[in-house]
Amino acid sequence: MTSNLVRAGSFALAALLGGGVAVGVGAVVSEGGTTTVVREVQGSSAAATSFEDGQGKSIGDIYDQEGRGVVQVLSTSVVSDDPFFGAQESRSSGSGFVIDKAGRIVTNYHVVQDAENVQVSFSGEDNVDARVIGVDPSTDIAVLQIDAQARALVTLPLGESDTVRVGDAVVAIGNPFGLERSVTAGIVSALQREITAPNGFAIDEVIQTDAAINHGNSGGPLLNADGQVIGVNAQIESETGGNVGVGFAIPINTVKEVVSQIIESGKVEHAYMGIEMQTIDSDLTEQVRLPAESGVLVARVVPGSPADEAGLEGGSRNVVVDGESYTLGGDIITAIDGEPVESAEEVRSVVNDKEPGDELEVEVRREDSTETLTLTLGRRPATPAG
Repeated sequence: MTSNLVRAGSFALAALLGGGVAVGVGAVVSEGGTTTVVREVQGSSAAATSFEDGQGKSIGDIYDQEGRGVVQVLSTSVVSDDPFFGAQESRSSGSGFVIDKAGRIVTNYHVVQDAENVQVSFSGEDNVDARVIGVDPSTDIAVLQIDAQARALVTLPLGESDTVRVGDAVVAIGNPFGLERSVTAGIVSALQREITAPNGFAIDEVIQTDAAINHGNSGGPLLNADGQVIGVNAQIESETGGNVGVGFAIPINTVKEVVSQIIESGKVEHAYMGIEMQTIDSDLTEQVRLPAESGVLVARVVPGSPADEAGLEGGSRNVVVDGESYTLGGDIITAIDGEPVESAEEVRSVVNDKEPGDELEVEVRREDSTETLTLTLGRRPATPAG
């Protein structure tokens, strides 16, 4: 099942729906409707502090070199059009970074959501026209395009998120609370986290860091000790809405694939199975007899989905074990394409690596029998169905 950052009403989702500080202002807006301003700002020099192990660049060097490719994103959206008072706008701020000499900038989708008119302002007050060339709400990624001379742009090198390890030193650069470009440092606190995208789907394999991330850091880069981008800062988990050392970054390998599709076609298509899943764990098997001791429970099948058409069956009864709710009575997925699967994350990873139209051989345990079903993946809808 999808993990939520808002737990028992006590945690505030601080950066998912507010890439920065949001304020409301009134103004007359042109027919375009929404304006986004991307601004590179000059910050004060950072202290040249090295990481503890002395490996890689110093924090100051990363800030001085890669920081020049980090920009501030100011998004203006029309929230109402009152006939008496005119258009009412809402503004929020976030971050982004230049990825190539063609003038493309990566940021979070939620930072520029619904933007129609875009302007980019680099250091100084000069504005240039820009546009959102594509977005992917399912991974919270957007790509902006500006027209600028190649020599005027500093591009950030992209690393490999698959090689990241817990304990690795990292640096976050962004514009918290709309302040000029800022740098914070920390470590990779955990891997394989799951967060919720703006459209309600799960983003998996997320990097957790204790580098301070606040409102306005959304869309900025998380860099390793060599100054390579390993993630895009997207969310924090907090009781207060401020940083408490639990930040989340979308892995750069995911971002690379999404950006590649956006540049090629202006959109991203994700494969879709159409089930809600739960991992079978030891607590459950110790207290409830199941047809299989490991695998993935099919809690629910979305009507009309590829899973429904393939004949997968969802659960019919709920049980609570050690405070966790499970839906039992449905199929248990034990293997896909002949490879065993033991967690919902593994199933999701398999599907994410496929394209719409690809076929999967899904092995399920159903009561006392084992069946293999052929499933043709579809295209992920705009929001989770039902």
